Amino acid sequence: MTYQGIKLRLYPNRNQQLKIKLNFGCNRFVWNQMLNMLITRYQNNPEAKFLSVFDLNNLLPALKTEYPWLKDAESTSLQVTNHDLIEAFKQFFKKQHGFPKFKSRKYPKQSYQCKAVNHNVKVVDRHHIQLPKLGKVSFRAGRLPVGKIKAVTVRLSVTGKFYANVLVDTTVEELPKTSQAVGIDMGVADLMITSAGMEYPTIRFDKRLSKKQHYWEKRLARRRLQAEKEIAWDKHNKVPEPRELNDFKNYLKAKHMVAKYSEKIANQRDNYLHSITKELVEQYDVIKIEDLKTKNLLKNHQLARAIANQSWRRLRIMLEYKCTWYGKQLVTVNPRKTSQLCSVCGYDDGKHTLDIRQWTCPNCGSNHDRDINAATNILKATA
Repeated sequence: MTYQGIKLRLYPNRNQQLKIKLNFGCNRFVWNQMLNMLITRYQNNPEAKFLSVFDLNNLLPALKTEYPWLKDAESTSLQVTNHDLIEAFKQFFKKQHGFPKFKSRKYPKQSYQCKAVNHNVKVVDRHHIQLPKLGKVSFRAGRLPVGKIKAVTVRLSVTGKFYANVLVDTTVEELPKTSQAVGIDMGVADLMITSAGMEYPTIRFDKRLSKKQHYWEKRLARRRLQAEKEIAWDKHNKVPEPRELNDFKNYLKAKHMVAKYSEKIANQRDNYLHSITKELVEQYDVIKIEDLKTKNLLKNHQLARAIANQSWRRLRIMLEYKCTWYGKQLVTVNPRKTSQLCSVCGYDDGKHTLDIRQWTCPNCGSNHDRDINAATNILKATA
């Protein structure tokens, strides 16, 4: 059995939208209350045993008694919030993440997750899904969830769209074996170059919409500056209820439009990466890629924007789970010297600058395309 996440675009009515936003608030409140309790508990007694998820869940009934409106929230979502908080602390203790922070209602992305128990989550038909506390909600999706539903995450995007990410336990048929292997060199001019000589071009989705996005980014900066001046004027004149940024409709409109174009760019990029990765797992049984440290590469300020647009990390994640689904193998290799070794005789010709796209091996006389040679070395390399 394999876990898959199916993304649905929800179209809740006004009453359902209100319930979703109330549930966001309840989960945010429980997170902040539990986090504050854990911090205070440690300050009062540093030697006290750290509480578990089970301990926090046992505190929920008392919290609901003190704050009766919490009973309107989906109950399992509050348990998931407790679980996420404890996991955040575990990541902090392992020094893999920072200290957990208090959540704010002003954060543009909001979400909550509920467990699927006693058939409280089910797909009614092609355009309706049953969700806890919400009832039947309309949706649209490229494909329907197939298999046993384990959980569902309801999310509100920055652009005000509602989504449901449905986690299903399903069976995925493995793709036919091809007995082929390929090495992939990541690039900037081209997104990927394979050892077979196939080039996948870079598409600068950010540049396609750059004029429209820049148009609204300028207006957002200008309207924010104007709004901040008016807020400062209110405070200086001691207005009883000084305005906030969210009270300025022109500012909110510009903010929405910037988010809209950013979301469109991300969706176009994801669609492109999905088509490429699916093609690769269909054609090859073994896929070898470089273990790139993107964080270090982004320190090159001349190429940082172009490198960020490539989304190499996102590409690798897609290849990892698709290879797992379809019975293929993904191997990561050290990228050291892949561009300077001759793929024919193994001679080290030294470091080549980025403007050198072709070179001839002085040892065996082989003429190499820089990227195809690197991809061939990656194919020959061992993990």
